[in-house]
Amino acid sequence: MPVRSSNVFVPQKIISGGQTGVDRAGLDVAIAMGIEHGGWCPKDRMSEDGTIPSRYELIEIRERDYRVRTEKNVVESDATLILIESQLRSGTALTRRFCIEHDVIFLVVNITRETPDRIAEWLSETKPLILNVAGPRESSHPGIHDRAMEFLLTALT
Repeated sequence: MPVRSSNVFVPQKIISGGQTGVDRAGLDVAIAMGIEHGGWCPKDRMSEDGTIPSRYELIEIRERDYRVRTEKNVVESDATLILIESQLRSGTALTRRFCIEHDVIFLVVNITRETPDRIAEWLSETKPLILNVAGPRESSHPGIHDRAMEFLLTALT
């Protein structure tokens, strides 16, 4: 049964690939709110800052290829939320491409130009039980983890 907080639809589970930045912000929001979390990550829990911490309940794929885990997370979700601060690039653009290829509902939100209400409205309309959260890594947008986490917490409460 989905968790509901202040009449805002909250997914039953939040997944991501565990990369620094927006991926971990999604997982940290799930942990903070007591929502189930998970997702697929590269072999050896590889990320740009070394090994993805064990507190994140992620399943390793056989490859060290980020593209494989990105696609698995898209396919295994009911919807994907992509948080950005500028244009779509690299893995974030790939996430959107996989959503289109697999006909998975997605929303791209620029957290510098839109309000958290946009996410709350979208979640209420789409009601995804499993939400994939994706976006830029910390090295390409320093501080994005904290900004994305605050934005998501506001949207979900």
